[in-house]
Amino acid sequence: MSSILLVTSSPRGDASVSTRAASAIAEALARRTADARIVHRDLAAHPLPHIDQDFAVAVKAPADQLTADQAALLAASDEATDEFLNADAVVLASGMINFSIASTLKSWIDHVARAHKTFRYTAEGPEGLAGGKKVYVVIASAGTYTNGAAAAPMDFARPYLKSMLGFFGVTDVEFIDLEGVGLGIEPDEDILARALGKVPGAEFAVAA
Repeated sequence: MSSILLVTSSPRGDASVSTRAASAIAEALARRTADARIVHRDLAAHPLPHIDQDFAVAVKAPADQLTADQAALLAASDEATDEFLNADAVVLASGMINFSIASTLKSWIDHVARAHKTFRYTAEGPEGLAGGKKVYVVIASAGTYTNGAAAAPMDFARPYLKSMLGFFGVTDVEFIDLEGVGLGIEPDEDILARALGKVPGAEFAVAA
């Protein structure tokens, strides 16, 4: 069975263009394989906790030495990490928040950045262990940051995500850019349809 991991982070729910675009992409990918299933992790509705002292202890201490809270934190991190590792394709979505990604998505990355699971250090340097999958990254913003835009140096979202995914061993990354949303200069529906046109089949998912 093919697994598609959909990770959304907007607190705007179904009104979010990043969530709508990411969902359409995941559905398009699922239609390509008869037995595909979508695993949706909604970080706005069910955020992973920011890492703290208990988490720092939990990822290093023996299981029989963990408190109940530490064990629960580790279990949540394990679940998120396994979803990522087991996925054949991943769709990540975030709005541009203060020139970077949503804090909930950052926390998700902190939980799946697990030594000996998604990466390891070797004598030759770090090695990603989560390769062999394609990741689509949906970024929604009011401003324009791509194609040589003047604001490009203030875009910390795309470089960070590309770097972290590369650290995990994922090199097949495609960005779906939703720029100019919410400004009224161009209808959001047109921006959404044009961006989804880059993913075969996804454009039909937003026809309604």
